[in-house]
Amino acid sequence: MSDTNPAHRPPVVVGVDGSEHGLRALEWALSAAEGTGSPLVVAHVRPEGLQLGAARVESQGVVPELPDTVLNGVAAGMERRGPRVPVRYESLDGSVTDALAAAARGARLLVTGSRGRGGFASLLLGSTSRTLAASAPCPLVVVPHEARTAVPKDGAGRVLLGLHPEETPDEVPAFAFEEAHHRGVPLEAVTAFRLPPPQGALLAVPSPALQVPPPLPLADDAEELVRGAEREQEERLRPFAARWPDVELRPVVVPGDAVGRLVEGSRDAGLVVVGRHHRHHFGSLLVGSVAHAVLHEAHCPVAVVPPVPAG
Repeated sequence: MSDTNPAHRPPVVVGVDGSEHGLRALEWALSAAEGTGSPLVVAHVRPEGLQLGAARVESQGVVPELPDTVLNGVAAGMERRGPRVPVRYESLDGSVTDALAAAARGARLLVTGSRGRGGFASLLLGSTSRTLAASAPCPLVVVPHEARTAVPKDGAGRVLLGLHPEETPDEVPAFAFEEAHHRGVPLEAVTAFRLPPPQGALLAVPSPALQVPPPLPLADDAEELVRGAEREQEERLRPFAARWPDVELRPVVVPGDAVGRLVEGSRDAGLVVVGRHHRHHFGSLLVGSVAHAVLHEAHCPVAVVPPVPAG
């Protein structure tokens, strides 16, 4: 029998810093925690100056009583709201990324806001979120800046999964199905692939004797590639669909660019789920190109799901 006590479930951890970015992340994290009955941990990494001052006082044999004004303000607001799950507040020391990653060990989710600046169609991702995307010990959800958000404020919308049938680890579709299950929304699984170049496309200068353009791939060839990709996707998702039969699965297999498809779909999605991809041969974890681009450009929160640690 599963434990129904929220205090015994893996928590949702959210990093706050007193900014509007942090408050948006807090709202999303609280909704996620209440939706799954998970406890919420609100974590704030104290500014470096405050950490140094506290260390100097401690070196003189005095235990400093330095209130965390950021956490106190968040706690006051949460008390007025009346959350439906247990909430714990943690004041942390160390670097922001190391402290939040440590606080998220064993967590269900780590949630941060985007502190990026920039223009054009997207806002650049902040360094904290970018680093945590490659190092967080659990799925990381990055909530975009309000100026980039195109979904309703209540976060309604389908879950959008970026899936490479051969490369995406099982943890990624499992997370996506579970999120769709808890939210009661459809799951759209997107597999995008590039068609092979036309025959003769690599010829820089066509032969003078060639009087007709090089042949393009036949329509039947392209259709067969799509059908093959559809079969691979269906086989890959079959065990997850059986485990979560209540989730409406919407399979999408299209030739083209995966990033463009996911970013465009994020305009009316509630969450985009991508895998971290991949482990460097030296053992360090890297964020793959798809996850990196989607984090920078998506219009809704993005979950980056890590693989199970080696060993």
